[in-house]
Amino acid sequence: MSKIIEGLYYSESHEYVRVDGECGYIGITDFAQHELGNVVYVDMPEVDDEVTAGEEFGAVESVKAASDLVSPVSGTVIEVNEALEDEPGLINKDAFENWIIKVQLSDMSELENLMDAAAYKDMIGE
Repeated sequence: MSKIIEGLYYSESHEYVRVDGECGYIGITDFAQHELGNVVYVDMPEVDDEVTAGEEFGAVESVKAASDLVSPVSGTVIEVNEALEDEPGLINKDAFENWIIKVQLSDMSELENLMDAAAYKDMIGE
């Protein structure tokens, strides 16, 4: 059974957003990392890049497949998780602790389009 954390926002493409003030930490869900298997590479944008809700911002590659990362929110990248460059498998250890990018959110109302933990749990059938 996948770990799902209350208080986060979830997208249909299995990304999450953890909001901290006007910033959001974006990563893939525990369910997504289980589906992918061993993560071997994470393609991330650069600091100061813009991300747009519903559009790709990178990719996660595993031994089984590659999966595009789709931003659940819009904003400006203010930090990338550099630890993932050397050790992408950290996502497999704890997908929620090992976020991929931190963004300055440009439109807080976009969060209303995302699922809460209960809705995400229903979507993945757990």
